[in-house]
Amino acid sequence: MQLDDMILVSIDDHMIEPPDMYKNHVPAKWADRVPKVVHNASGVDEWVFEGESTRTPFGMAATVGWPKSQWGFNPGSYTELRPGCFDVHERVKDMNANGVLGSMNFPTMAGFNARTFSEASDKEVSLVMLRAYNDWAIDEWAGAYPGRFIPQGIVPMWDIDLAVDEVNRLAKKGCRSISFLETPHVQGFPSFLSGHWDPMLSAIVDHNMVLSLHIGAGFAVIQSPKEAPIDHLMVLACQISAITAQDLLFGPTLRKFPALKVALSEGGIGWIPFYLDRIDRHYQNQEWLHGGKDFGDKLPSEVFREHILACFITDPSGLLLRDRIGLDIIAWECDYPHTDTTWPESPEYAWKEFQDAGCDPDEIHKMTWENACRFFDWDPFKHTPRDQATVGALRALAKDVDVTRMPKEEWRKRNEAAGIGTF
Repeated sequence: MQLDDMILVSIDDHMIEPPDMYKNHVPAKWADRVPKVVHNASGVDEWVFEGESTRTPFGMAATVGWPKSQWGFNPGSYTELRPGCFDVHERVKDMNANGVLGSMNFPTMAGFNARTFSEASDKEVSLVMLRAYNDWAIDEWAGAYPGRFIPQGIVPMWDIDLAVDEVNRLAKKGCRSISFLETPHVQGFPSFLSGHWDPMLSAIVDHNMVLSLHIGAGFAVIQSPKEAPIDHLMVLACQISAITAQDLLFGPTLRKFPALKVALSEGGIGWIPFYLDRIDRHYQNQEWLHGGKDFGDKLPSEVFREHILACFITDPSGLLLRDRIGLDIIAWECDYPHTDTTWPESPEYAWKEFQDAGCDPDEIHKMTWENACRFFDWDPFKHTPRDQATVGALRALAKDVDVTRMPKEEWRKRNEAAGIGTF
């Protein structure tokens, strides 16, 4: 096996939604209420819904085309972005250049948990826009290239019955995943342990979908010192995945739903061996707490492996301990277009770490596509023959794709000249 023989399916990427996303998905009576992009007096493009900014500037969310010297939380405009951030046709070209066959994309404007719609006061219009958002994401973005994207949706967090209805509706559209909060209680919603979300989880199980819990929205679960730098958030965010796993595993959720599948998106894998050792030791040593019955005849680590899929961008230590984690629950991700992405050299990064860890071809295939495709019940070769799905074959289609990083100013000149990003 060589680098070009790998097949890459990323279960964590992101889309910067284009300003015209709603034009085909909202009835005429609601057309004047749709979220809009406003180019403000500071030269910044911002989404506005119901008169309020959604607080989702591009900043770190779309730095894939910029040199590192320009990375930051600073907002920007569509003309400053690499078009693959918001144009699905350009995204597929960028995937080809990176040798990536499949991708699952999380929201930006809407938030991982539909925050934009949850926070608006008029829940009737919020529901209309949330459903229209899902229709665009599944029918238009993922639907434009069904062999390249794993469809994912969001649900109305403010009403559990509506959330169930949306899961059922999305299932009919071929949706494979629901993006949700990793620790809903820190955002003022009921916790997983409360049982409030059980009807939604039941619907997810019924449709063999995956609950995808992305890092980033649960940081408030850690009480950091007021002097803490931003590094705390960026470094410790992945550690919150362990707290999420604890809520699910030692709460009632996984016992109630033995078929529930949960993806810990962008949480990394290096923390898992210690966590599994710890929970097994705790469960066996502190039998008086549980009477030895909570996990039946299994150890907590075994139940973890039955339900959880963990993913990594780069994780050399985790790969060395892949057998302790469980080869069947590790998946790869690209994180395009965020600062953490390895694009356009993802195959090179992954291949080096696989070689350093001594991974054999069967192990590599499991981690780069087999586990993810099994877990999300997504056939990677339904539209693309296997021999055309490899890194080498896809990159051969993208020889004309310029992967050069350029300053924002250069992107602005280039895009404006081509009429790109000027909606």
